[in-house]
Amino acid sequence: MKIITWNCNMAFRKKFEAVVDLQPDILVLQECEQQSKLSVALKNTSARDILWYGKNPHKGTAVISFRDIQIDMRKDHDPAYEFIIPYRVNTKQRSFDLYNIWAMPHQTDRKKDYVGQIYGALHHYAKALKKDSILIGDFNSNAIWDNKNKVGNHTDIVSILADHNIHSIYHQQHSIAHGKEADPTLYLLKNQEKPYHMDYCFASQSLITKKTKMEVGRYQDWIKLSDHMPVIVDHLK
Repeated sequence: MKIITWNCNMAFRKKFEAVVDLQPDILVLQECEQQSKLSVALKNTSARDILWYGKNPHKGTAVISFRDIQIDMRKDHDPAYEFIIPYRVNTKQRSFDLYNIWAMPHQTDRKKDYVGQIYGALHHYAKALKKDSILIGDFNSNAIWDNKNKVGNHTDIVSILADHNIHSIYHQQHSIAHGKEADPTLYLLKNQEKPYHMDYCFASQSLITKKTKMEVGRYQDWIKLSDHMPVIVDHLK
């Protein structure tokens, strides 16, 4: 199975071919427009389920399945963790939970900005994380900023997920510590001199095979489309 996550920086309908041409089984988007426009853009593809969530019709999140994969939003989604959205994925081989993550500023409590939301959501969904799970998307987080967060930090998130035997595929693949990443997933304001690694795929060990790998899109190929590079995870069970 191939899963791609991409913060497309809006107007997905104008750039969808670039990522669909990579032939994902599941496409996880952040900062994309509403479902009706997604449906029109993808009408001539093999897209099956298109599930969009958001308040701003130009800037929400979506999970899109292709071919014979079924995806449903879980009924236990808590609006308190608005853009950490749980889905149930069913394939012919297995079922698992997928969380589309787009860490944002908190509406009322700055201490819970960005990584603080993920930290709270992991506690809220703790029982569900005992099942096979994938947490993927724009975490807006890195261990280099651990000391700036007052309600959980990136290292706390990594530790909580590890307790559930859920690990970052990139870091496992490269045997590298968080905060030491060599492949940027974001170029702030599209500036090549401001690279950061902020987009991740964490997966239950039971979903990872010896062939599982993660690749990050190259700056020269994607910067005209978005400040975020797509994260491509292949050979999951």
